[in-house]
Amino acid sequence: MGQAEVVGPLDEAVGYMLKRAATALRAEMEAALRPLDLTVSQYSCLEVLAQRPGLSNAELARAVFVTRQSMNLVLRGLQDRGLVTRPATAEHGRALPSEVTDAGRVQLRAASAAVRAVEKRMLAPLSEARQARLLRDLAACIDALSPPA
Repeated sequence: MGQAEVVGPLDEAVGYMLKRAATALRAEMEAALRPLDLTVSQYSCLEVLAQRPGLSNAELARAVFVTRQSMNLVLRGLQDRGLVTRPATAEHGRALPSEVTDAGRVQLRAASAAVRAVEKRMLAPLSEARQARLLRDLAACIDALSPPA
């Protein structure tokens, strides 16, 4: 039996550092979105819906990385504020496709600018070439852990 590899020092463990970066990013996004009375999940929902209108609750939940039950609560909150619309009944099957309203687009522009400012701050130490490389490297890591299509 061979010797098992261990993680080693945490500040040299890629997974640990990715989690730290994700946690720091989320905390800064929450702070930036708080004055707009949006959570990260609500912002993410608006952003995804604006780019891919008409997604079902399940599709949206997958895109935003929350459960379907949590997405239903997020959507209901956004709908109550007039930021998204959903039909009362489904045209086909059970899906109730959601869309961003005009008021939602206004809120999204402000939220997107706030989130982009956080991202720019996070990436400031990296040159444009290193930012592009980071994006490619992260995509490669995701692909390596994704099930084959």
